[in-house]
Parts: sequence; C-alpha cells; structure tokens
Amino acid sequence: MNGERQDLWGVARELTASAAGAHSGRAAHTVHGGHEATLRQTVIALRAGAGLAEHENPGEATLLVLEGRVRLTSTAAPEELGTGELLAIPAERHALEALEDSVVLLTVAKLPA
Repeated sequence: MNGERQDLWGVARELTASAAGAHSGRAAHTVHGGHEATLRQTVIALRAGAGLAEHENPGEATLLVLEGRVRLTSTAAPEELGTGELLAIPAERHALEALEDSVVLLTVAKLPA
C-alpha cells in the first residue's frame, strides 16, 4: 500500500454491513501490511456481543476504537473503550468483545521470531 490512500470510514461501512450478515458477527480487512510484514493494520467490525476469542499477542499492538464500545480482557483488569479511544494491548493473552456495534483499527508490530 505504498503511498496509497484509503478511506477508513468507507472500509468501516462495508465491514459493518458484512459483519451484520456474518454468522460470526464480525468482518475484517487488512489495510496495511500483511502476514509477512512487520507492521500490520486491520479494520475489524463487530456486531454487539461478537468478539475475538482469547489469543496471544503476536507483538506490540494498539487498538483504536473508530466507532462503538468494546471490552478488552486479559489477566489485568478489563478495559472498556469507546469511540476515539486508543489502548496499547498488553503483551499477554487477551480477548475482545463488542459491547455495541463497533469498528476498531488494530495495529500490530510483529516481534521477530
């Protein structure tokens, strides 16, 4: 995506529509990087009640809520975030749940193997 502009609000609208009809209640699209890149940014839309099951943190990561309200749980106290809030994701197992229809931007810098 070298120098390519993207309309994140347009991506968010498309993913929200996809998540509404998805069995899992979620939809995602990587807007920068990929599995082989060190830096990856992914927009994720979640229906209220949907989420990402507990998983490992693959590196340094942040979560920015573009719309809605979510809860990130880990061994530390749960964190609730609303529109416009940014959180550094703890370097431990964690899970994400949408408290209402939500769209987030997940940024991950993968640690070297």
